[in-house]
Amino acid sequence: MEILNNIWTALNIENELLLKLISIPGTFIEIYLTFCIFTILLKTSYTKFQKRVYIISVSMVSILSSFFIPEPFNIFINYIFIFVILKKYFKYSILNSFLAMIIPLILFALLNSLLLNPFLKITNQSYETGFNTPIYRTSYLLVMYSITFGIIFILKRIKIKFNFNFSIDKKTIYTILINLILGVLTLMIQTFMTVYYYSSVPIVFTLFNFVLLFAYFFISFYSLTKAMKLDIATRDLENAESYNNSLTILYDNVRGFKHDFDNMVNIIGGYIQVNDIDGLKKYYNSLQKDCSKVRNVQMLNPNVINNPGIYNLIVSKYKKASDLNIIINFEFFFDFDNLHMPIYEFSRILGILLDNSIEAASECEEKEINIVFRESRKQKLQIVIIENTYKSIDIDTNKIFEKGISGKENHSGIGLWEVNQIVMKNNNVVLKTTNDDKFFKQELHIYY
Repeated sequence: MEILNNIWTALNIENELLLKLISIPGTFIEIYLTFCIFTILLKTSYTKFQKRVYIISVSMVSILSSFFIPEPFNIFINYIFIFVILKKYFKYSILNSFLAMIIPLILFALLNSLLLNPFLKITNQSYETGFNTPIYRTSYLLVMYSITFGIIFILKRIKIKFNFNFSIDKKTIYTILINLILGVLTLMIQTFMTVYYYSSVPIVFTLFNFVLLFAYFFISFYSLTKAMKLDIATRDLENAESYNNSLTILYDNVRGFKHDFDNMVNIIGGYIQVNDIDGLKKYYNSLQKDCSKVRNVQMLNPNVINNPGIYNLIVSKYKKASDLNIIINFEFFFDFDNLHMPIYEFSRILGILLDNSIEAASECEEKEINIVFRESRKQKLQIVIIENTYKSIDIDTNKIFEKGISGKENHSGIGLWEVNQIVMKNNNVVLKTTNDDKFFKQELHIYY
């Protein structure tokens, strides 16, 4: 009986060490709840291994940091670690990583704004006494976690989710993140004010404050989703415009081909009648070039080039090359949505290399560019090859990437230097440059 009395006494007095010991299982429960919340709302598929790694590692870091690192620095350490785990094991984007951290934080803060005032009034405790006393802290957390379990159960049943799996530009991402961070800061200030003035704030006011905060965050997420969808729709329209341009080019080529079809048949018949096989072979080779133009334009399809930004870039460069009477041959065996380097840096490299190849090919009698996108899953390698005919054969492939070095008149030599800087930033990216008597070749290797 005396042991029970001692335990009860320990639970009813302020005890910092006991609070930290009690927080250990509480941390595991809370991390499990946050995991459930963001995986449901962000519609994340995961393995048991990923789940265990996240819950155990994040919980252990949170527990150790609470014992050895003073507040609020331990909180920053926890969130940095969570961000790294989300990026490494769940392959989240920067936006989704922040959302996975912020959404559970918002939910717990909202529940805290709703429950704190009534709990302190019911227990007739001050905030300092109540939350430094193990029995009251534990009771409050049990109520909080029970309600959270209920919310998770409802979310699983109604299958609500925020769809942020869009390919959006950095400006939009920063706007969203700033909006969310300001919202969280506002919520934290509201919670602090509730704690500070809890004795003079009626419970009705607390409830009204919760409703307003909940409405604010719900409308914010809804508005952000709509804004992002609008941004995607705008870019889809731009993509459609580029596709229309490629269809126009295709139509013009097919129409020209069809217009000359009768003449082509007659010419072929003439070679056959006189049994001029050599002449027929030469004519066939020239005819094959026209056929390849039609085939290449057919490849300019958003279903083949399945990234709107890269699609627009390639179509614009193709049109530029076509205006200069340059033949471009394409091969696509590549999933652009599964690119293993930052899309902005990849498009920057691709744009510079294409511009250089077009300019070099335009100076030649035989104007030709070959572009190959392929992937070797066995070698875990994505390859982009751009080769073009060129006029100068005295090119030092070791020096062209130096700043200010250019083989062209009135050029700053900055483009390939920028390409080299991007390649050096990415440990999994290699650029190989070779040349022969006919072609200058750039080969980009992306390892994963």
